[in-house]
Amino acid sequence: QVQLVESGGGLVQPGGSLRLSCATSGLTLSYHEVAWFRQAPGKERQGVSCINNADGSSRFEDSVRGRLTVSTDYAKNTVYLDISNLELEDAGVYFCAADWLPTLLHHRDCKLTTDFTHWGQGTQVTVSS
Repeated sequence: QVQLVESGGGLVQPGGSLRLSCATSGLTLSYHEVAWFRQAPGKERQGVSCINNADGSSRFEDSVRGRLTVSTDYAKNTVYLDISNLELEDAGVYFCAADWLPTLLHHRDCKLTTDFTHWGQGTQVTVSS
């Protein structure tokens, strides 16, 4: 059974930094793409970053480019999202999601759309002074 568990959210001041974790189980992470989504109150879930663990490539949504880093620790089966210079607009519930990548798609750009099979429960990020 595949499980994704996010952690690391909390209250952060504008300009601060945060590391979110997505601990996975029940899947072979190196054959999956993982994406991070943010959902602000009253808004749709938006993809902010993804990583193709088959080839290590990653993507970022334009508004967060340069402030986010996504990485994978295969020994811990965990994907991290590091956010720096936090802005008020970064607040929301952050979800991670995963999909298996067949060999044919090992070098495809990872996706930031919500059509993922496996989802975590989310972790809240609040940005306030």
